[in-house]
Amino acid sequence: MIAAHGLSKVFRDRRRGELRAVDNVSFTVEPGRIYGLLGANGAGKTTTLRLLATLLRPTAGTAEVAGRDINLDPAGVRARVGFLATSTALYGRLTARETLEYFGRLHGLTPDILRARIDLLAGELEMHEFLDRRCDSFSTGMKQKTSIARTLVHDPAVMIFDEPTLGLDVMAARAVVRFVRACRDRGKTVIYSTHVMSEVEKLCDVIGIIHGGRLRDEGSLADLRARHGETDLEEIFVRVVGGEPAPPPLLPPR
Repeated sequence: MIAAHGLSKVFRDRRRGELRAVDNVSFTVEPGRIYGLLGANGAGKTTTLRLLATLLRPTAGTAEVAGRDINLDPAGVRARVGFLATSTALYGRLTARETLEYFGRLHGLTPDILRARIDLLAGELEMHEFLDRRCDSFSTGMKQKTSIARTLVHDPAVMIFDEPTLGLDVMAARAVVRFVRACRDRGKTVIYSTHVMSEVEKLCDVIGIIHGGRLRDEGSLADLRARHGETDLEEIFVRVVGGEPAPPPLLPPR
């Protein structure tokens, strides 16, 4: 469903010169699987996702998403992908329902299909109690659920989530994780970018560890544990990305 081939993205800055945000990244995601892209801030996760969603053009390489090439048919990719970015904003004067209706119409959904999609998403994301309230009155969790529903209202085959639980409380985050798992169970293909280890362990069929713009290791959780002789995913991650800096020396007692 997703196949990235040598994806690279170089940004050019007058002061710092070239910044290679993504460097020759290749991976595949099978249908009905969740691929976890795990990395620290600045590792290249978001840029990789934006390349796959055609929000950025690669400097080199390409990818096929749902049978469409990101360079040759970006509109075809966008029609088949739901992309949730960390910077997603909502128009405060619309209700959640009006927001979903607006984006559903943009995707060409008929009124009957759109009503059914809104009802399904509102149930799965536990939105019914605030579905007809204006977005400017929402909590962070309500806003994120509305953003997710807006992203997926056209029922895309591929779903790309960039830090979907960022800033959410425990209950809202659990609801989002349950929803992502349900998407996988219905055969959707998901890329899930995060730095939350527990979410990766719960959700992801395959994990890719990205650091410095490069994919440093990849495999199922069982594969990574066997390869590194370590059961704790956080410890595996630290080993893969090059370890932690040594702590400062203790001062001698006075």
